[in-house]
Amino acid sequence: MTASTTGADPKRVTVRRAQTRRRLLDAALEVFAEDGFGRSTVEQICEHAGFTRGAFYSNFSSLDELFLAMWEERSARMLADIATALEQVPAAEPQEALRAALAAIPVDDRWYRVTAEFTAHALRTPSLRRVMAAREQAILDTVLPVVVDALRRAGRRVDDRTALGQALVAVHDGTTVQVLLDPDSAVVRERREQLFFRVLDAYSTPIPREQQ
Repeated sequence: MTASTTGADPKRVTVRRAQTRRRLLDAALEVFAEDGFGRSTVEQICEHAGFTRGAFYSNFSSLDELFLAMWEERSARMLADIATALEQVPAAEPQEALRAALAAIPVDDRWYRVTAEFTAHALRTPSLRRVMAAREQAILDTVLPVVVDALRRAGRRVDDRTALGQALVAVHDGTTVQVLLDPDSAVVRERREQLFFRVLDAYSTPIPREQQ
């Protein structure tokens, strides 16, 4: 039976499905942040979104899949924001590039609570751990070339991109907690920024003048 014989409009169905998915993702963030990922249920999310379980399972097979979709969406938005911010920075200004990138990365209390709990869950689930690691690497693979290029234009080179990426992630994760614990402290944010600068200096070296 075709769409024309049933009166269904494929475009309307697609739009409605996208709207349903959007409401489920938004509801899940609220429920996960309030009740914790491990204590949240499909029923809670459906109730919050105003849908039935059928609507949930027509979009996601599990809460794990829903979270990963949420994470992928937020990561894509963050990377787009970073790219937009860096477009406004002069080519040979790595410190300004870093400041612009940091400003584009949200330090969000709700999102941190949700991701911290899901990470703990993933560490107990080997298949999820591999997915999380792969997605983290995909983010680094997108961000690192931008950082390395900014350093190169400022006359510095990176010999070990993997080490630099791991160091940047470690500083980001650790200082995010500090910022969230003391959100009104300008000193904490300034120290966060300075730690990133120190990492860039520690993992890059000046390019000899004859090679520039």
